[in-house]
Amino acid sequence: MNTSNSASTSAPRGSITSVGMGITLGSHLTPIARNYIETADVVFAALSDHVVELWLERLNPEIRSLQPYYKPGKSRMKTYREWVEVMMTEVRAGKRVCAVFYGHPGIFAWSPHKVIEVARAEGYEAYMEPGISAEDCLYADLGIDPARFGCQHLEASQLLFFERNLDTTGHVILWQLGVVGDRSLGRFRTPDAYRELLTERLCQDYPADHEVIVYRAPTLPIEGPHIQRVALRDFTSAEYTGHETLVIPPAQALKPNAVWRARLDELDAIHGSGIEPAVTA
Repeated sequence: MNTSNSASTSAPRGSITSVGMGITLGSHLTPIARNYIETADVVFAALSDHVVELWLERLNPEIRSLQPYYKPGKSRMKTYREWVEVMMTEVRAGKRVCAVFYGHPGIFAWSPHKVIEVARAEGYEAYMEPGISAEDCLYADLGIDPARFGCQHLEASQLLFFERNLDTTGHVILWQLGVVGDRSLGRFRTPDAYRELLTERLCQDYPADHEVIVYRAPTLPIEGPHIQRVALRDFTSAEYTGHETLVIPPAQALKPNAVWRARLDELDAIHGSGIEPAVTA
């Protein structure tokens, strides 16, 4: 019997799971995400708050912070690639790895997607476990039903980098305001002048006095949401820490589409729906 071959065959295979711990500490962690953290051999934490890391250590002492990879002036993309490599090193060593990210690990996060892609390409098991995101908190705190008028979500810099058409009949939600306009990927925050430029761009589609909402979800259970309603022209003078999201409510009513409603009337007449056409904005 070839014992070395048998040992190799029975050796544990590595795996990785990217989990979201939600936005509010302790309150949003799902039971399955908690189980992945508690049972992992190694837990990587992509969290900026040391208090949160200390809280995670109560679930699993094998916590390794990814924050030291950030450096002033260093491209965030280089940092994120290093995260993927350090996580994959443990996976290749046969470890059960758990990577913990704020909110939902698949939203505004490059590394969780990439490490899963790399792991699967190399034949390892890899999963993503969703979490409560800032978007989820936003809908609850502001009382927005995204199905009513629709929501258009954009990374704020896209409005300055690309030609994007905004749907002013629905909610427009702009993320990553803290680094808007940063093309170096090396800044942790851009000066207010960059947000002033964003305001100028938005005024091409909205009246300067249109009310917008500066929103920040609470990260601690003792906090409440930050909600400030201001005129668009005053956006940059609002209370601001760099972690806010800009919510732009609809500026125009939905316009009925007579052509397609007539087509629906024809179908209803043929199929006898019995429903009166009363769908309006």
